[in-house]
Amino acid sequence: MVSFRAGMADAGKAPSTKHQHPVKLQASTSKIIRVRRQRLGAWCLVLLWSLDVGAWSFVTRAADTNAVLNGWFASQTNLQTWSADVTQTRSLKTLTQPLVATGHISFAVPNKFRWELGRPAKTIALRQADEMFVIYPLLKRAERYPMGDKAPGEWRDMLSLLDAGFPRNRAEFDARFRILSLIETNGSWRLAMQPTSAFARKMMKEIRIGLATNDFSLTSNEMIFVDGSSMRNDYTNAVLNPPLEAGLFSWKPEPGFKITEPMGK
Repeated sequence: MVSFRAGMADAGKAPSTKHQHPVKLQASTSKIIRVRRQRLGAWCLVLLWSLDVGAWSFVTRAADTNAVLNGWFASQTNLQTWSADVTQTRSLKTLTQPLVATGHISFAVPNKFRWELGRPAKTIALRQADEMFVIYPLLKRAERYPMGDKAPGEWRDMLSLLDAGFPRNRAEFDARFRILSLIETNGSWRLAMQPTSAFARKMMKEIRIGLATNDFSLTSNEMIFVDGSSMRNDYTNAVLNPPLEAGLFSWKPEPGFKITEPMGK
């Protein structure tokens, strides 16, 4: 969906070779909420789904919403791998112009992904099994985040949103999200939804997913943060079920890399 700074004050700035100050996430809820304003960055990269509404649009009826959702879920049954080029746009209240970066994303069921921003990559978000790394190659630094059952309870609610673009079934989707609206515009569906988790809603106001009307393929995503800032990804050159290298989702740090664990133990 990408250290991960997105949507909050300094959170939108891409890592640079001039400065980078990882902030430690603590176990308590209050500290986690405070720190997320500074560290939403990396995992958010895989989460942000959006479409710009074009010249014409209309809100669908409830029956149409169910039909679109069912079509979307059905389209996931044949998905094993997915890759695409991505253009990421981050809009911050502190900046007059949005920040734009390009990169590439690869995904494999059920929850492996590799997200790269910049050419050559300045930031890499890599999930493998029950952990995720956010890697800064130019700085020789990386952050490790626990995933799945190893993640702290409320933080697990946030991390589960990483799978928003590739739902497994309707029941799982309904347990995580409340649908706000569904709009058809310029050959795409734009699905707006809100996390059911109260903890997640303290960080984000809305999540939007763009789907092609002809095959329900993922075209975009966007996260709207509570302070009005946003992060959007638009996908092009997407390939369904491409062959992916066996080691794509693995990472072995080179000598000299410093690895931190912002969420602590």
